[in-house]
Amino acid sequence: MNQLLKGIVCLTSFVLMTGFSQQPEKHDRSYYEARKEVVWEVPMDDKLIALTFDDGPNANTTPQILDLLKQYDAKATFFVVGNRMDKYAEIIKREALEGHEVANHTYNHVFFTRRIGKSVIANEIIDTQKKITELTGQHTKWFRPPGGYYNDTVINVARENGYTVIMWSWHQDTQDWNTPGVDRIVNKVLKNARNGDIILMHDNVNGSTQTVRALERILPALYDQGYRLVTITELMEHKTKVDNPFVPE
Repeated sequence: MNQLLKGIVCLTSFVLMTGFSQQPEKHDRSYYEARKEVVWEVPMDDKLIALTFDDGPNANTTPQILDLLKQYDAKATFFVVGNRMDKYAEIIKREALEGHEVANHTYNHVFFTRRIGKSVIANEIIDTQKKITELTGQHTKWFRPPGGYYNDTVINVARENGYTVIMWSWHQDTQDWNTPGVDRIVNKVLKNARNGDIILMHDNVNGSTQTVRALERILPALYDQGYRLVTITELMEHKTKVDNPFVPE
């Protein structure tokens, strides 16, 4: 028993000395917004909204979403998972060709919920970017951590690799990944629509077409309300022009 106790004491001392048990620090939203390291939304006077889709592409639902976006002359940002890109390369190419933005959502959809080395995080981002560039020629500036899990380490690694972390408006989390029903998805978006919103949706929900059916109602309704649906880049560029009216067109 004494040997066991000594072992526990030694292990505890090691953990305290090395800091291995400590989780990477995470501050509140205002801290990251002030440093322009994380974006949840871009408040503005003009009626612009950014639709974003995570976890794709999907062979069934992503093309249907692209068809709907084309019908309403809407643009979106697709936060894609790297390990799905080879299998659905033509869909990724179509997203780019039709004026949408292909952004980074890690290679293996890793949840950064615990202490993970910087090299692992960096590789998840870099490997995905290589695929995006290979298929589209784009080099995205936007990174969204799966599940919305982030901390100082994740944000620092993203910044070191040229990325800004893009989250979503808290009032525009449709939770469509959980198949809550078409009406709930529609109501979440339309009842909370505000200028500069970033809406979170998913184009890859196993066995579900609720997002597609919800968009069939959401897109014409937002259009009728005078909203223009744009990419994250356009939303951010508009904010820059509002902050500095002398930025050239």
